[in-house]
Amino acid sequence: MNYPDYLYLLIGMGVVTYGPRMLPLVVLANRKLPQGVIDWLNFIPVAILSALVAPGLFTESTSRSFALGRLELLVAIPTLVFALKTRSLGGTVVFGMFLYWLGGILIT
Repeated sequence: MNYPDYLYLLIGMGVVTYGPRMLPLVVLANRKLPQGVIDWLNFIPVAILSALVAPGLFTESTSRSFALGRLELLVAIPTLVFALKTRSLGGTVVFGMFLYWLGGILIT
């Protein structure tokens, strides 16, 4: 491929990447969404985070088999309780890292 082809490829990747992100902002910027749609959109961050975190908590990394006794899951439960009680992101991260470190020492 020569230089213009790379340039077209780069521009095409930019359009494909930012087009779907910018299009809803441009189209919906001046519209009032129904409350049902707003409520539904509020579930998207939780669903994405759950989809990213759940495989690491509930499955073994090599075989992807279901396992409940993993250190990550055992640490996630008290960390979740801490997060719900304190509402502190920084404190939750430090608390979870401390529990993971402590669990690694005690279990292994």
